[in-house]
Amino acid sequence: MTTTDQSYATAPQLAETLKRNSTIAAFIGLVFLGLTVSGIFLPGGSLEQFLRSYLIGFWLWFGVGAASLLILMTQFLTGGAWGIIIRRQCEAGAKTLYVMCFGFVPLLVWSKHLYWWTTPAGTADKVIQAKALYLNYPFLVGRTLIYSAFLMGLTWLLTSLSKKEDETKSTAISALLEKYSAPGVLIFFILMTFCSVDFMMTLEPYWYSTIYGFMMIIGWVLTALAIIIANTTILQQEEPLRHGLTSRHYHDLGKLLFAMVMMWAYLNFSQLIITWSGNLPTEIVWYIKRWNGGWGWVAMILLFGHFILPFLLLISQPAKRNPAFIRAVAIYLVVVHAVDVFSLVEPNFTSWQAPKFALSWLDITAPLGFGGLWMALFYRNLPVMPLLPLGAPDLQKALNHGRSH
Repeated sequence: MTTTDQSYATAPQLAETLKRNSTIAAFIGLVFLGLTVSGIFLPGGSLEQFLRSYLIGFWLWFGVGAASLLILMTQFLTGGAWGIIIRRQCEAGAKTLYVMCFGFVPLLVWSKHLYWWTTPAGTADKVIQAKALYLNYPFLVGRTLIYSAFLMGLTWLLTSLSKKEDETKSTAISALLEKYSAPGVLIFFILMTFCSVDFMMTLEPYWYSTIYGFMMIIGWVLTALAIIIANTTILQQEEPLRHGLTSRHYHDLGKLLFAMVMMWAYLNFSQLIITWSGNLPTEIVWYIKRWNGGWGWVAMILLFGHFILPFLLLISQPAKRNPAFIRAVAIYLVVVHAVDVFSLVEPNFTSWQAPKFALSWLDITAPLGFGGLWMALFYRNLPVMPLLPLGAPDLQKALNHGRSH
């Protein structure tokens, strides 16, 4: 029996499972977010530490939603069986932006506790004054509104058209999805680069990197792909993906994940080499803080854990075709990328003359809290549409990908 004989309807058991998963994830998210907020008032806690940890958790999971939108647009532009299979997950992930974009509000309201350049001392600094055309609070708020409006508006447009494509089976709608995705990808990279500068790079306002935005986006895509791949191995246990997925689909997704691991390493190495060769005081401070005072161990964890180990694990073709194995690797990559985001935020708040490693328990509860919230929204959005895009022109070709005829 071929895949064309199979029913594409979502199994009722799967719909119930997704609903249950959403409830469990929401509970976990609320508990850990509650613990994170309580850190403001507990002994040893502070609003400053809360905001740092909040930024770590928020940035990690906001990025997963944003990357889901980017992967969705890339699939509309390039086609491919890998994208047809995961399209609904990308749409569900992108829809989390309707909630996640409001996560910028605390960062803006309490910006003076997190971004030195927004304080009176910062605005009086000569270097900051030279950058005042860009580094000023009203412009930051305006840019954030633009980022949020773009992400939510484009998500609504593409998911609405995707729903209409399912209903009409019209290739004209498919052409519109491709038409809007082309400029969407370009604008996405531009705006999310500025967003990365605004909320991450300006934590160290004297320092700058021309490839910082690309580093952030690739890290987002890596994490989003890992979550989607892990979730795909779970969805495959029920219809319609039970008969729709083949080992070739996993192989393609595994190659994409492998490529993102390589790209993450390439961009980080490129930034290091450029900074090393320049040897300028304003540039090397960022690395001094991350190589001394105990932070060097985190750098080693990222070198071996974020690059060398996943490189060795994913280079094997049989490994990429094994659902259980690639699920384990994907979950591991989500965890190690959380360490990467931690290393991007916390060292900025230590002195470069005497850096000292510091890990707050809020740095753990915040990512877990935002992760629970994100997964709850994801699982809630997923059953809204059939798990396979029934109106996609290449659906049958995608389902038969890797099958012998």
